[in-house]
Amino acid sequence: MQSRQKSKFIALGCLLLLGGVLLLINAKAQAPQKAQIAFYSYRDGNCEIYVMDADGKNQRNLTNNPAGDAYPSWSPGGRRIAFFSDRDGNCEIYVMDADGKNQRNLTNNPAGDEVPAWSPDGQRIVFDSDRDGNWEIYVMDADGKNQRNLTNNPARDSTPAWSPDGKEIAFFSDRDGNWEIYVMDADGKNQLNLTNSPAQDGAPAWSPDGKKIAFCSMWQVKSEIYVMDADGKNQRNLTNNPAYDEAPAWSPDGQRIAFFSDRDGNAEIYLMDADGGNQHNLTNNLAYDGTPDWFDPAFAIAVSHAGKLRAMWGWIKQTSR
Repeated sequence: MQSRQKSKFIALGCLLLLGGVLLLINAKAQAPQKAQIAFYSYRDGNCEIYVMDADGKNQRNLTNNPAGDAYPSWSPGGRRIAFFSDRDGNCEIYVMDADGKNQRNLTNNPAGDEVPAWSPDGQRIVFDSDRDGNWEIYVMDADGKNQRNLTNNPARDSTPAWSPDGKEIAFFSDRDGNWEIYVMDADGKNQLNLTNSPAQDGAPAWSPDGKKIAFCSMWQVKSEIYVMDADGKNQRNLTNNPAYDEAPAWSPDGQRIAFFSDRDGNAEIYLMDADGGNQHNLTNNLAYDGTPDWFDPAFAIAVSHAGKLRAMWGWIKQTSR
């Protein structure tokens, strides 16, 4: 009996390994093959979603639509990009394949729906909407179903961002009289102010390890990129530049941060080390470029593959008992 169980366990282990390889091949076939940064740009006369290599090369338009398209967000596996567009007469959440194909509306609501962000498991999309009379944080399934309000607050709540473990959502709100970074559980409970600052704070972005949150903060006439611990402690300025620096986005390895800045006379996508060093312009274009978002297949495949393996491993343990 013990021998049969052992044989069954080994056979299932082989199946696990084969399934993992197939998952890896499938991910490579459908996702970009190198690190990419998506962003929006006005260089073609209206706002469009662009993508480029992480070194700034191969900049190309994905949406090619006469309407305004903005705020791209990569799905965890890199196969799709969510964004918002006003092509239906008001802002809606759209999704498309990573090459720009199969663009489709997810929200179909007469109110404004903006600023999408994928959950780490790729099953949900969080966004903001003014359908209840003011801007609130909403969540829906990745196919657009089950749209529901998470914040239910009379203040403005905006720019949601998932924690890497999917348990929390950071956002900004003006409920305390000025913009502050808040965090809440993924179901909307336990909403907590992290920044507690007289400045205007917005656009939170979690580090890949979940230990830090980057954000932009405005004092008087300029905004800077700041970083803090995930509990709001140790807030510090990374950019220290007289221009506007906004919309930070971490590289998947946590070593760098992309952002946009108008320090060269118009908004461009910049890159810096996670400690603020080596700041340099990636896009070098006369048009307005904004809100970068990273995808790196090496890290996306590792995370996705590990998640699948954990699920399959649990099944093996159950069936081998």
